[in-house]
Amino acid sequence: MKSDASYFFCGIGGSGMLPLAMIVQSRGHAIQGSDRSRDQGRTPEKFAWLAEHGVTLFAQDGSGVTSPDQVVIASGAIEDTVPDIAAAKSVGAVIKTRPQLLSELFNAAPTSVGVAGTSGKSTITGMVAWILHQAGRDPTVMNGAVMRNFVDADHPYASALIGGSELFVAEVDESDGSIARYDATVAVVSNISLDHKSMEELRTLFGGFTGRAGKAVLNLDNTETQALAQRMEAEGRGGDVTTFSLGEADADLVARDLSPLPTGMTFVLHARGGAARPVTLNVPGAHNVANALAAIGAVRAIGVSLDAAVAALASFAGIRRRMEVVGTANGVTVIDDFAHNPDKIAATLKTLHAFDGRLLILFQPHGFGPLKLMKTEFTEGFAGLMREDDVLLMPEPVYYGGTTDRSVGSEDIAAGVRALGRDALALADRAACGDRLIDLARPGDRILVMGARDDTLSEFAAALVRRLGG
Repeated sequence: MKSDASYFFCGIGGSGMLPLAMIVQSRGHAIQGSDRSRDQGRTPEKFAWLAEHGVTLFAQDGSGVTSPDQVVIASGAIEDTVPDIAAAKSVGAVIKTRPQLLSELFNAAPTSVGVAGTSGKSTITGMVAWILHQAGRDPTVMNGAVMRNFVDADHPYASALIGGSELFVAEVDESDGSIARYDATVAVVSNISLDHKSMEELRTLFGGFTGRAGKAVLNLDNTETQALAQRMEAEGRGGDVTTFSLGEADADLVARDLSPLPTGMTFVLHARGGAARPVTLNVPGAHNVANALAAIGAVRAIGVSLDAAVAALASFAGIRRRMEVVGTANGVTVIDDFAHNPDKIAATLKTLHAFDGRLLILFQPHGFGPLKLMKTEFTEGFAGLMREDDVLLMPEPVYYGGTTDRSVGSEDIAAGVRALGRDALALADRAACGDRLIDLARPGDRILVMGARDDTLSEFAAALVRRLGG
């Protein structure tokens, strides 16, 4: 990082940009930024908070980028046609992507934990953050979602934890290939499945990530991550690998006797060479048991005791928008969830179906590209996991402009689900879906709001609770 530079974040309100800006600010740099959501009047409270915390905000029209001494940070969603980027090129300012800057900070730390995988990254990162915080290790943490343990009146957007420079924990993304930039002390891979890239590309990216790391924490219940463990073993690096499983006896960390609670899970942890320990989580679902094992493996690799990790997990409060109960009104519960790919959707539906009640599902796809890439997986996933009385409602995908191929839309998915015998509709917009949900809801139902890349989904979920109660 340039010691005297000011940093201009283009898209500063994004889930990956805001926490990074706060970390950079904590290291003494002036922060400026723009965001088209601010220009469009969306989530004004977030931008008011940024302004109150010393961030200078501009319209996304190039007016904020005026000096070659600025470093302009662009998110992956920002295109070269955005005026801020054109202005940066015009004045000769340095332009970096968010992954470039984050990986520089990450790689500069003497000890680093990188959390990767198709699903579970944010939760595992939050678990690792809470364990290390409770253990007094003073980590700096960059997460892609709000960690509820660190939320207070002054930190409503606690997706970053500001700590020392010796230990850096980050959620690492494979969707844009930037995982190739990270050289981790400990590399965690929760699972690998089709999402944004082909399986061949994913195998190369994740294999490189674990291959460069000092140690790896890998899931034996996923065939792709199991293959990574086998590869490291074949390369003579078996001693650098910690494996975990929900039942595979050969793993280093095994969870058995899983029992669901209304808002959590209990299980028995078996660690190789140690006594069995009961564990209680306040987050639900078998997938969160797997996430907990990954987090335990990560912190043990940097010297945190098993007992300290288990004790901290008992008070882990979860991640915002991960099966977060927004409220209950007139017997109907509204749940807000980040699930947006087939694996995450499957984990959520399986967890909620462990308890009685019809599911009324609002799924807003996070882009046209993923729908086209995973049309079959989305269709078969919903149809296979929905019960006969469940209902799926879909507005069109999130779209903020650009040149994306829009040939596959929500009706293609809904039609496929109907053809497989489940109730699914694609409606004109989210407001129409909300009206239909209110009409359909009856006591005992659970309304599930799912989707990513759109902060207003949480506002939508809260509005449903108010309408149900009004």
